Amino acid sequence: MSEKSHIIIYTDGACHGNPGPGGYAAILISGKNQKELSGGFNKTTNNRMELMAAIKGLDSLKKPSDVTLYSDSQYLVRSMNQGWVQKWQANGWKRNKKDPALNIDLWKQILDLCAKHDVNFEWTKGHAGHPENERCDLLANQAAERSDLPEDKIYSSPTQADLF
Repeated sequence: MSEKSHIIIYTDGACHGNPGPGGYAAILISGKNQKELSGGFNKTTNNRMELMAAIKGLDSLKKPSDVTLYSDSQYLVRSMNQGWVQKWQANGWKRNKKDPALNIDLWKQILDLCAKHDVNFEWTKGHAGHPENERCDLLANQAAERSDLPEDKIYSSPTQADLF
């Protein structure tokens, strides 16, 4: 039985307006190997791009791995580390008795990916000079500025709550 590879993933999301055109980026590091990913949507939110960065990074892994995922998004890191997402899911995707959770489509993908990989979510302060975080920020902002961005279909639908 082979031991899982340890992968480090740095992520960031950006949005020009909120909502507005947005971008995401991930940098994957395994030993001396490094890979960069980025993309975006023409109308989305910053939180959706933060989650999408984590999804794209995790989804690009070819085999189950031991992952340390760094993000400057308190929304992502706290939601995962404090078990909020699992509570929302257990409560029918409600944050409390009346308010629906947001970004359910993306949280479901993150939970599915976390079932495949052992993921440790770590917060890193944004815009603090950390090279990989700064690079992700640059890539995410460049992606948000592209003129050929696709539509974020779930975000653009009338209400997310109607979909689940």
